[in-house]
Amino acid sequence: MSERDRLLGLLLERSFRLGDFVLASGARSRYYIDCRTTTTHAEGQFLVGRLGFALLEEAGPTPDAVGGLTMGADPVAYAVAHASWIAGRPVHAFSVRKEPKAHGTGKRIEGCFTEGSRVVVVEDVITSGGSALKACEAVRAEGGEVLAVLALVDRESGGTEAIEAAGYPVRSLFRVSELLARAEG
Repeated sequence: MSERDRLLGLLLERSFRLGDFVLASGARSRYYIDCRTTTTHAEGQFLVGRLGFALLEEAGPTPDAVGGLTMGADPVAYAVAHASWIAGRPVHAFSVRKEPKAHGTGKRIEGCFTEGSRVVVVEDVITSGGSALKACEAVRAEGGEVLAVLALVDRESGGTEAIEAAGYPVRSLFRVSELLARAEG
């Protein structure tokens, strides 16, 4: 079994549910995805790191760092950074706070990010694209350059198109249609 097939299996087993759900937006959905139950799982994190780093290398150019809006993006970014170190081609990680800290330095971006950093923003699930776009906005406001957005799952609900309309290419490891086909098949 390929690593991609194994990660798809873990997502189906740990993160994907069929049913009747109300999403954060208030919309109803016949499925729910909580990738954190896969991205924080030891095997899931290993696979997300390897496959995410491989996708980064395919897409090129290699960024200085990866990160996104805390908390869904954090385990994805850390897994990719870890895999990059093992591969001998380090890409560091950062986290974007939802709001700047009210104390200390007041930073909005934590971790390995400095002005001028070339980054790929990561996301666990792209739905509307709002979280990824907030992270892109924060990176640009702090003097970074966003090369692309990388997602574990594209919910195929307009988010990818919104991100691309803002000028950022999007790469996803999976589309929700793949999960639905496996879950219903």
